Amino acid sequence: MATDRRRVVVTGMSINTPLGDDLDTFYAALLAGRSAITRWKFFEHEGVYSKVGGDLSDYDFGAKLSALRARLPESLGLRLRQLCRKAPFSTRLSMLAAADAWLDAGLDAGIDPARGAVLIGGHNLNTRYLIENYNVFRDEPDYIDSQGALLTLDTDHAGSVSEVLGWHGAAYTMGGACASANLALRSALDEIRYHDHDMAMLVGGVLDFTDMDLHAMALIGAITVQSFNDDPERASRPYDVRREGFVPSHGTAGLVLEELEHARARGARIYAEVLGCTATADGCHLPSPSTAGQARTISRLLDETRVAPEEVDFVSAHATSTPLGDLSELQAIKQVFQEHAYHLRINAPKSMLGHTCWSAPVVETVAALLQLRGGRLHPSINIEELDPQVDLDICADGPVDHAANVILKNSFGFGGLNCCALFRRLEMAG
Repeated sequence: MATDRRRVVVTGMSINTPLGDDLDTFYAALLAGRSAITRWKFFEHEGVYSKVGGDLSDYDFGAKLSALRARLPESLGLRLRQLCRKAPFSTRLSMLAAADAWLDAGLDAGIDPARGAVLIGGHNLNTRYLIENYNVFRDEPDYIDSQGALLTLDTDHAGSVSEVLGWHGAAYTMGGACASANLALRSALDEIRYHDHDMAMLVGGVLDFTDMDLHAMALIGAITVQSFNDDPERASRPYDVRREGFVPSHGTAGLVLEELEHARARGARIYAEVLGCTATADGCHLPSPSTAGQARTISRLLDETRVAPEEVDFVSAHATSTPLGDLSELQAIKQVFQEHAYHLRINAPKSMLGHTCWSAPVVETVAALLQLRGGRLHPSINIEELDPQVDLDICADGPVDHAANVILKNSFGFGGLNCCALFRRLEMAG
């Protein structure tokens, strides 16, 4: 690929979903076709219509923190422990994901802290913490968390991660609904290519749902409410005729992005090259999919990265398990790739993970890069009766061997916010 821009690669990854909080466990669960979906544990309000999701609310923070501290430099581990002590649920998960990705990248004290950026994908992340404090405030104002004015802010994620790592480059959050983490990836690329950073830590923040959030999404018909409250593992079913809405889930992941020569100079392991990440808008604030907008985004990404459609061989689909959204995305893929669409391998990570919302692009990118490295694609599960309008290869029959070279990761957010990314096996790059 001819370009004079600095080349950016992925050198570290981390994951935390109900399917696992380490890369090997997570990938094995995906290949096994396991579902992360259970009944929610953090609320008991009978009035909430939808009662299923991917739940980390009882996650064992102490065990993870101890495991990380045993491997981290003493100063970094101490900062992590101190900051996790008071941080809300979602912020703690962001810090743990960043520390885990730091370890996976094999970083050390020799990294210039002024040339490391921190990007957090997500917004309105600590809603449950805010609501819980508001309920305390209504009874006795002085009993709220004294740090609430700081800890309710999304920027506390970026500040906390940068403090844990000891990095002093740019640090900020990017919000764009379900495209948030891909938008953060796009900004991370810019920080390395154009703003004098050698590396960036990208974390997809966990959306800490409240029971009110879930009920509101049910009222607009966005999430599953009718058929699977008593059968949660079958609730997320992209491409199946009985799909009825997405399944909200907790999940976070971290990516260490690094300028290629910087990575090579320190002998880093490289998962893939990030070729580009392109964002567009549909010009419509409603949560309705647009085939034209999605196709426009994918086409623009291919043009910007100078990648021919025929070079792409694997699509990690957005595929949320909604009646309109799944078909809209497949139509966009067919518009862009034409006859080559029928040679693509496509799978739906949300069939197992549910929809981790703002963090979904990075959670699913980690899944995609593990498949790139492993040479085996996970299935799209819960397809009991394939929608007759689905005529592409969506990995419906179990895991499949596939030596992918170029991966398209789609993300399409409420409000017509589209952002797609392209990754390439490094030895395939020119």
